[in-house]
Amino acid sequence: MSNDEQLLPSAKDIRKQAALKEAEKAEEHMRHLMAAEAEKQALIEELKKPWGLSEDEKLKRATVIIQRAVRNGLHEVQIYRFPNILCTDRGRAINQMEPGWEKTLTGIPKEIFQIWTDYLKPRGYRIRYQIIDFPGGVPGDISITISWDG
Repeated sequence: MSNDEQLLPSAKDIRKQAALKEAEKAEEHMRHLMAAEAEKQALIEELKKPWGLSEDEKLKRATVIIQRAVRNGLHEVQIYRFPNILCTDRGRAINQMEPGWEKTLTGIPKEIFQIWTDYLKPRGYRIRYQIIDFPGGVPGDISITISWDG
């Protein structure tokens, strides 16, 4: 091997090094994606479970949120945002405003609906579940809004 060959690798060797480096980057990117997906799935599993709060604690939270909004001059407040996967139909019934859409709710969104039904609705509050984004043209996240204006 000549001195030039030792100093300057062949184009083939450089391509091989570049390909290895690119493969390392792709592997690292996949590890990050997999970790993010695992974290997302763990969060969704948590959101599918009930809060574990007493009825009094739930009402106190609702009261604090509503009173803060009133102090800020609002007539409604978004109280929660959740991924459509927490609906058994991924938000289709909500998007179509079908009767019985509330039966598709699971976890915390279902619990919030029950709080509204039991405590807020009899006091004149309204609730709205609405798709708020459409990634790739399909229903995405859903917001829950409570309102009290006539």
